[in-house]
Amino acid sequence: MTARDQLRVLVVVPAISPVYGGPSTCSIGLAEALGRRGLQVDIVTTNAAGPRNLPVKLHQWIAESTYRLQYFRRWGRFEAKLSPGLMTWLFRHVTDYDIVHGMSVFNFPADIYCEACRRRHVPHIIHPQGMFEPWAMANKGWKKRVYFRWFKKPQLQRANVIHCLTRHETESIAALGVTTPKVIVPNGISPGSMIKGNANAFLLRYPLLANKTRLLFLHRVDPKKGLDILAASFARLHNRFPNIHLIIAGPDPVGYWSTAARFFESKGCAGAVTYTGMLTGQDKADALAAADIFVAPSYSEGFSMSVLEAMAAGLPSVITTGCNFPEAAEAKVALEVPIDATAFAEALASLIGDLPAACAMGQRAREFIFQNYTWDQAARKTHEVYTAVLNHQPIPYQSDMPVTETRELERRAV
Repeated sequence: MTARDQLRVLVVVPAISPVYGGPSTCSIGLAEALGRRGLQVDIVTTNAAGPRNLPVKLHQWIAESTYRLQYFRRWGRFEAKLSPGLMTWLFRHVTDYDIVHGMSVFNFPADIYCEACRRRHVPHIIHPQGMFEPWAMANKGWKKRVYFRWFKKPQLQRANVIHCLTRHETESIAALGVTTPKVIVPNGISPGSMIKGNANAFLLRYPLLANKTRLLFLHRVDPKKGLDILAASFARLHNRFPNIHLIIAGPDPVGYWSTAARFFESKGCAGAVTYTGMLTGQDKADALAAADIFVAPSYSEGFSMSVLEAMAAGLPSVITTGCNFPEAAEAKVALEVPIDATAFAEALASLIGDLPAACAMGQRAREFIFQNYTWDQAARKTHEVYTAVLNHQPIPYQSDMPVTETRELERRAV
């Protein structure tokens, strides 16, 4: 353990633009909360923002409330986020820190910080953010399998800890044959920084949505988010409840909306769908305030920030098992269904058919999130993990999966 008064933590994240959704923005929430605990936290990232680059100051520290942030230039427009400047900086400065917490996996910054830590003997934690879930691994499958086997798996094995968001994520990684200790520390929200939404302001911008029962999809527009499932479900529901309207809000970093829009057109319900594009800040808060029900039909999630935000805003929610949030269903604060259009439609129908009961569920959801899923709670657990790693103590918050089951998953891994 360092003799310095404050623990120095470096957070490496490939990009923090809102276009990348929760996996990028959660690094800010965790860094802020760690800083509130008295840790010295620095974030390094690239200026990548989908096909564009953020207009930000490069290669200099920007002081935020409880942490510092430095952007490095992305080379070209590659989604691998190549950044020679970040690579050079990491190899020069990684030893300035007691521990490195790296976000994401299949990209250039994630590979470079692992190598810099290995060569400079700096303890480090890898935070895959759900990228080893089976659906995610099957996407671009053969490339990922080759890359994982020969490059990424050795990096995972050399890490001190793997930061998982759910028990299911620990199982998925164990099934890949990775034996590194895995801790479960889920994402959170910051109740004090939540923006109060104004439903009327949103409806002034979209007057045709007034007097409708409004369903909200607030995610990246991406194949894994289940818009094909949602289209089939919504078409069934619209025949039964003609007064419903679907709001789709989120960035489209891979240009998928043109494909997704055809799902609704082919089902004959596109007229009851509004796509707003990406919403942030007050606009996002207004959309949450205007919604009656939140939908998350995902095939795969790490631990969805959108679901947490919606439940914290008091919305009743229908989520799939791909969202990896069984605790919400067990607490009866959300409806969880299989990844299936019929099941999703039936769950939504039960909420639409009894909106007062749905509203009561939303209020229970808000209390549940505030009690169990905040960034301050996540930071406390993460701080304890850092301390254990640096002091060579037993690692807390490891999965409660029986050792025999873990070893069986690792043994069966190919």
